[in-house]
Amino acid sequence: MTSKPTEEQHLRDLARLRRVRDRIDREHAQPLDVEALARGVNMSAGHLSRQFRRAYGESPYAYLMTRRIERAMALLRRGDLTVTEVCFTVGCSSLGTFSTRFTELVGESPSAYRARTAHATAEPPPCITKQVTRPIRNREARPTRPQLA
Repeated sequence: MTSKPTEEQHLRDLARLRRVRDRIDREHAQPLDVEALARGVNMSAGHLSRQFRRAYGESPYAYLMTRRIERAMALLRRGDLTVTEVCFTVGCSSLGTFSTRFTELVGESPSAYRARTAHATAEPPPCITKQVTRPIRNREARPTRPQLA
């Protein structure tokens, strides 16, 4: 006898999957594994992996690595950390795994990405920075909709 999950159970599972995804987003730099994530929402690791893949199109581990690589890209663009420092800052414990996954997702090695983007993110001229960051009082705020003449 097989039991089909009810709509209510399905919604509860989706809520638990969102909590897992939110935890990965928040704690991506912490040591996380599927077993720990599953324990946090009272699911088995296998069930969590299957349901997560069904809901989000990738495994929890792949989602975690994607978040780590996105954060690593931002840190590498800053240019003040070495690739090894970035690797450990984003929560990876193996430089080799980090470099391989980075290359798979980005299409170039972390070192090549850092070299290519370090000069591209130079600060804009002060006159532009001043204009963009200038506070706007409520009276000076532009209308949200364009005015027709």
